Amino acid sequence: MRKLLQRPKAPGLEPGTLVHVGERKPQEPRATVLRYGDGRVEERAIDLCEGCPVIEAGAGITWISVTGIADQDVLERLGECFGLHRLVLEDIMNADQRVKVDDFGDYLYVVVKAIEWREAEQEIGSEQISIVLGPHFVISLQEADPDCFAPLRERLIAGKARALEMGADFLAYALLDLIVDRYFVALEKLGDEVELMEDDLIEDPSPELLQSIHRVKREMIFLRKSTWPLREVVGALERRETPLITHAVAPYLRDLYDHTVQVIDSIEALRDLTAGMLDIYLSSVSNRLNVVMKLLAVIGAVFMPLTFIVGVYGMNFQLMPELGWRWGYPVVLTAMAGIAGWMLCAFRRRGWL
Repeated sequence: MRKLLQRPKAPGLEPGTLVHVGERKPQEPRATVLRYGDGRVEERAIDLCEGCPVIEAGAGITWISVTGIADQDVLERLGECFGLHRLVLEDIMNADQRVKVDDFGDYLYVVVKAIEWREAEQEIGSEQISIVLGPHFVISLQEADPDCFAPLRERLIAGKARALEMGADFLAYALLDLIVDRYFVALEKLGDEVELMEDDLIEDPSPELLQSIHRVKREMIFLRKSTWPLREVVGALERRETPLITHAVAPYLRDLYDHTVQVIDSIEALRDLTAGMLDIYLSSVSNRLNVVMKLLAVIGAVFMPLTFIVGVYGMNFQLMPELGWRWGYPVVLTAMAGIAGWMLCAFRRRGWL
């Protein structure tokens, strides 16, 4: 899986030019509106091409969920409806945007990376989530399915969510909390994989295992790149530098900040463990090579005097006295075997074998 995307934009384009940057295949935009307040919860699908969703100040909280960010016309219409800056629309279409929060006065724009564990590929997948927080509305935009906010939507429809009693800022917090929770799931799966790799590292440090270690290291780098800015985003929201964040949500944002720090600590621990595994692999391979070289050196040392004896008696001199001796051949073989056995015993006493 590619963790970094290349911008297809040509240099010199006007700032705010809407060009889709993403790894996934563009999908047809789909949008749903979930409105709650005064004990009522209403959800319906809308067509952004037909017009703007109506948001009234006293009608409760409105959550607009959009899937599919590649359609320029739809995003431009959405921006006109809610007065979104052109640069915000550009960042929404760029699925390789850095995690950040921007304050535009009337609304906040937050970019985060949603992490999921892909069981089939046994790897981490990611998706960019854009969240726009207004006084009475929240807009979430993602590139493609699956919907990572389904648990919150189900709780809202069932009337069991705390967000029903709070404002739009709490709804934005609930979305961020779901995203951070998915980090814990992915890290748990990665931790299990690292433990299995440790066992294989002791038993059989194969080249395939080395590839797995490098893959996990790349995933750790990607997770670190996503979570460190996320801590800054949550910290900025916790400081409540905007009237869009109320005092009632501050304890929840503080708890979310603690969860983010916990995720970062887990990532750092796994990174150190993976780096140590790489060192152990290189040491294991080096030790195996040393064992083989030591065995070859012992074999060479044992056969060196034997080769000398064979070389001496392999010379074609006519007056060699042992050539006419009847027991010369068995005596030489016995002497060669005795020398080899004595050298092997000497190597074993010294601990070389």
